[in-house]
Amino acid sequence: MPKPLQDNICNELMFSKIFKKHYQSLYSYLYYKFGDYLNPEDKAQEAFTKLWQNCGKVTPAKAKSYVFTIGNNMMLNEVKHHKVVLQHRKIKPRSHTNENPEFLMQEQEYLQKLQRAIGNLTESERVAFLMNRVEGKKHKEIAALLDISTKAVEKRIYRALSKLREEINEL
Repeated sequence: MPKPLQDNICNELMFSKIFKKHYQSLYSYLYYKFGDYLNPEDKAQEAFTKLWQNCGKVTPAKAKSYVFTIGNNMMLNEVKHHKVVLQHRKIKPRSHTNENPEFLMQEQEYLQKLQRAIGNLTESERVAFLMNRVEGKKHKEIAALLDISTKAVEKRIYRALSKLREEINEL
């Protein structure tokens, strides 16, 4: 069995010869198999680009098989990508909620009750409560800002919560 003269295709003349010999058949294969929509010409060119990048690993005898496999795999990946895109197009963002008008009205009434109840708290209780629940500050931070002890902050928040529960449940 004769030994091949070259074991890779890194020579420009050899690569050019393989390109000219197999490009049109690769393009035709991809076009007939997948159609024009997925741009088979680009995929054929990319397959030969990958062949050039890996020219040291591919022998001239395996070059045709290599570019056809690479081109086919690229097209299959493109098909998978288009399927994912189509799935995401099917999912429509919700433009409505499942909340009925009665629920929305009750929510508004509850917010009004809560605002009235917070307005009825003493200033020290209201400040400590809002700093904790609205601004998310910890008891130590509130104590430092108000220049009081942590226990005093805890007591003010506890009293505020107790008053809010009583007032909201009464109404």
